[in-house]
Amino acid sequence: MALIYLSLGSNVEAQRNIEAAMDALADTFGELIISSVYESEAVGFEGDSFYNLVVGIHSALGVGELSKILKSVEDVQGRDRSAPKFGARSLDIDILTVDDLVGEIEGVTIPRDEILKNAFVLQPLAEIAGTTLHPQERLSYQQLWQNFNKDKQKLWPIEFIWRGKNITRIT
Repeated sequence: MALIYLSLGSNVEAQRNIEAAMDALADTFGELIISSVYESEAVGFEGDSFYNLVVGIHSALGVGELSKILKSVEDVQGRDRSAPKFGARSLDIDILTVDDLVGEIEGVTIPRDEILKNAFVLQPLAEIAGTTLHPQERLSYQQLWQNFNKDKQKLWPIEFIWRGKNITRIT
């Protein structure tokens, strides 16, 4: 079973869409490793703020099959695949890492480059996998987050209730 980290984001009915995605992931893969939920300003376009988090799952599925399942979860939540790349999203689920795999695997580039580019991916990943090494950079996600230019993207933790529990660690 591989340990897989996924990035989830939404800025359209975000609470409902993130909850539904987490329900679908838990129903499909079992227990989830869940970061806090962060709200962040839209990046690359003017629009509503996003809710973002990282979820860890265990699966023996191949990357291609996993990608199909994730696209199906997005589709159920109304994902418009004809929308511009930088635009509103009902739900976006990206495969960040699969164990220590590197390269293009079944049409998916791993690790996803957004890990190193976007605070809304790196901060929640560092929260739940802080000591894990990035498969190419060979630095921990906590080290990468400490070195990240936090002034270029604003995000903040928000209270988020899922299955009756606040999953955000607000300090």
